[in-house]
Amino acid sequence: MTTHGTGIAAGNAEMAAAWDGEEGDRWAEHADHYEATGPAFDRALLAAFELDAGSAILDVGCGTGKLTIGAARRVPEGSALGVDLSARMLEVGRKAAAAAGLDNVRFEQADAQVHPFAGAAFDVAMSSFGAMFFADPVAAFANIRGALRPDGSVALLVWRDMARNEWVSSIREALAVGRTLPTPPPGVPGPFSMTDQSTAREWLAAAGFTDIDFTSIDETVCLGRDVDDAYGFVSTFGITRGLTQDLDDETRAAALGAVRRSLEAHTTPAGACYAASAWLITARNRK
Repeated sequence: MTTHGTGIAAGNAEMAAAWDGEEGDRWAEHADHYEATGPAFDRALLAAFELDAGSAILDVGCGTGKLTIGAARRVPEGSALGVDLSARMLEVGRKAAAAAGLDNVRFEQADAQVHPFAGAAFDVAMSSFGAMFFADPVAAFANIRGALRPDGSVALLVWRDMARNEWVSSIREALAVGRTLPTPPPGVPGPFSMTDQSTAREWLAAAGFTDIDFTSIDETVCLGRDVDDAYGFVSTFGITRGLTQDLDDETRAAALGAVRRSLEAHTTPAGACYAASAWLITARNRK
């Protein structure tokens, strides 16, 4: 397996550049918004595995560390390690852990596909919408499995298909302004790479995991407290920037106007909320 000197898998270089750059910086800047979008998904992931007070937990693609910290609270005599490609997001996590007075949680900048984790060091590995971005999923899951103790478990949240995720499809449709946009195919690194059960199961099995199970989690994603709050947040999305950057001023204004109308149409007492659906994937490291 070829890696760069920085400990980044060769195929992950582009992803690393984005997350340890503009994309990660933007996420860190809006951490409160991102962490508030889907609390029900967070609860489902944290409830997916058994822990005791001394369990050791690995959080892959931990972002700004909200779930890493939540896991650490559940294992006061154990530990939680969060790894991510983004230095700036990790710094947000470190500050939050320090503010919470937790000394059993730490954060490390690492590419989980190739990082030399200590062998058999963790009871549980989890990932909240981070596992979909691996350039070589089998290699990544095999590396994570090597960090798990015998009979350790993995729990992953990954998005199901776009049709079930209105928070993406509706915003994308608004931004299209009449253009036909290609649908991201399953299996390609990105938010929807693990939508297909057979593909995801094949990857995990090839990495040596057993007892692979899928549970659909159907909830809502709320993008802001009200239309203005949500519009300000959605305007920072990579998809928003990407789909408007080549438009002329008039067409860009029309696209953003369509986004605002979509947010208005989805405003509820809880905020601007859309239907969302994920797979909760669990598996065992049977050795």
